[in-house]
Amino acid sequence: MKVSVGQFDPSGDVSRNLSVMRSLAEEAKAAGAGLILFPEESMFTIGKVEGELAAAVDQNWSTFVQQLSFIAAQTGIALVAGGYESSGEARPYNTLVIVDETGRIVDTYRKLHLYDAFSYQESQRIKAGDGGLKLFDLGGLRVGVMTCYDLRFPEMARGLADQGADLICVAAAWFKGDHKIDHWETLLKARAIENTCWVAAAGTSSSHTVGHSAVLDPMGVVQDYLNDEPRGVVTVDVTRRRIDEVREFLPVLRNRRLASTVEVVEAH
Repeated sequence: MKVSVGQFDPSGDVSRNLSVMRSLAEEAKAAGAGLILFPEESMFTIGKVEGELAAAVDQNWSTFVQQLSFIAAQTGIALVAGGYESSGEARPYNTLVIVDETGRIVDTYRKLHLYDAFSYQESQRIKAGDGGLKLFDLGGLRVGVMTCYDLRFPEMARGLADQGADLICVAAAWFKGDHKIDHWETLLKARAIENTCWVAAAGTSSSHTVGHSAVLDPMGVVQDYLNDEPRGVVTVDVTRRRIDEVREFLPVLRNRRLASTVEVVEAH
């Protein structure tokens, strides 16, 4: 299956962002893609929203999801995109919506690891998800999803691989800063190499986020990428055959001697 990643700079206007996403999805369709991954905050960027966040979420979430369904059905490709979903409290969830090529809402994933790092406190405004890992089947591939800061937790990617993920989709709004592009690129490669699976990553590209969307094969080799372009799409043929080839000569998942949860024994 050909997989696209769409990169853009979301505004505070949901309608405007959906228009951009529709255009990017049409580009992906023209390139033969069966799936397009959009970034975290595709619905809107928190810092650009006018008024109270909870009110903006309540007003826009249902419309955002409905329009994603229409875009998928009209273009005939599946999509994954990030937005903000009401939790019934002041702090919404940071949620990925997974839609198949018919427009059916397959599932949602609520971000598990909130970005309380580098002097930023996402948990002050966002509620952490509690629904666990999410995977879905599409185009003969098992696909798992992650959001931004989740990438820094190798046990999450390993958990997806243990559940059969052939492709891990990472939707992000990766903040700029010292060494941050190096971290982003290194972690994407690590998640691909250690799990011998494909990784697709879509990032927002703005004054405060890095962009640098990419698709990597199970050896961690970048197959196509963007830099900090404010808008763009790249498309890569993601195959099960490449996974099988790599796992034949690099069977790390079979060679493991420690389970995901390891009992710690203290020395005396």
